[in-house]
Amino acid sequence: MDYDTAYANAKFIPGGDAYPARWAEKAAAYREKLGQRARTGLRYGPSPKHWFDLFLPDAAPKGLVVFIHGGYWLRFSPSDFSHLSAGPLARGWAVAMPAYTLAPAAHIPEITMEILRALPAMAAEVEGPIVICGHSAGGHLAARMAAASVALPDNVAGRLQRVVPISPVGDLRPLMHTAMNADLGLDAADALAESPTLMPPRRGARVHVWVGGDERPAFLDQARRLGNAWACRVTVEAGKHHFDIIEGLEDPESSLMHALLP
Repeated sequence: MDYDTAYANAKFIPGGDAYPARWAEKAAAYREKLGQRARTGLRYGPSPKHWFDLFLPDAAPKGLVVFIHGGYWLRFSPSDFSHLSAGPLARGWAVAMPAYTLAPAAHIPEITMEILRALPAMAAEVEGPIVICGHSAGGHLAARMAAASVALPDNVAGRLQRVVPISPVGDLRPLMHTAMNADLGLDAADALAESPTLMPPRRGARVHVWVGGDERPAFLDQARRLGNAWACRVTVEAGKHHFDIIEGLEDPESSLMHALLP
């Protein structure tokens, strides 16, 4: 198998290269629209990437949605995805989006620990239940937070209501055979230790895997395998590819939003 082709996305999506600039533009406009309800650059640790953005609804939040961005652990930041908070905000939930140190400055096990460190800081800002979601690499990180091998702090574990990995990479072993691994630095031990599909979920975890029907076969396979391994629900949303699958987070009445916040 040509793993570089299997895990490529943009070149198989019409206009795929234009999506990142469009995301960043929409995100900036949405932060401006929110005004003081957008609290940006809040800290959760000492490193430059240890920050998160918090977006607040009009009234007291019903709970907190955490969205973890993707980009193969190599690209992007929360600032590129602020507009995805629109759906939860319209439903009365706050949204936190953590940054993390990108590879090659950090390897995936370190990134996992950064998200784990960010969770209690984000949870401290908002009362009520917590829902964690993430897209692509962020879907992997969301699933890692639902894995039995991750010891969530008590103020998060007791409030965790649901985890929704969107187009996740649940088994990292194929990525060892891609060119991007020159930056990811995955070896066999880390790939095993960081693959949610290869480990049990935490007891009581409520997980719903979401993936687009028009995604690359590798991502459809990854989603289904995670669902099978964890005996959790997998939804394949017809007509959606790897880049527009997250647009459902902008719409409070989308099927994705109803999976996130039933």
